[in-house]
Amino acid sequence: MSDFFEHISGRVAAATGRPWAFILAALVIVVWGVTGPLFRWSDTWQLVINTGTTIVTFLMVFLIQNAQNRDASAIQAKLDELIRAVGHARNDFIGIEHLSEAQLVGLIRALERDAGGDDEAAHRRAIERLIERR
Repeated sequence: MSDFFEHISGRVAAATGRPWAFILAALVIVVWGVTGPLFRWSDTWQLVINTGTTIVTFLMVFLIQNAQNRDASAIQAKLDELIRAVGHARNDFIGIEHLSEAQLVGLIRALERDAGGDDEAAHRRAIERLIERR
């Protein structure tokens, strides 16, 4: 089931990201608007577009989230490999995406403090030291 969903979500996400998908959606709205007088602006006429757009939006949320999860995982794997491959990099950073929000904020503050914190001159010197190490 998971493979089927990933296959379908990948194909739909790729297709809906194309210009023709936007044009098709815009045409649906135009056709709906033009048919308003034909249906005398009825409640049913309005319900058709409301229901259709709600259903499409609901389903697209899951497809977009799936695509973003895959992209984020791929980027994280690439970053982990770069950290692992660089000789002076700290391997401690591999897997930090699993930390809580509070832990990540604490880590960011500690790194900023190590790099000079609020002192702009100290921060600049820390960056220069990092560049010189390379």
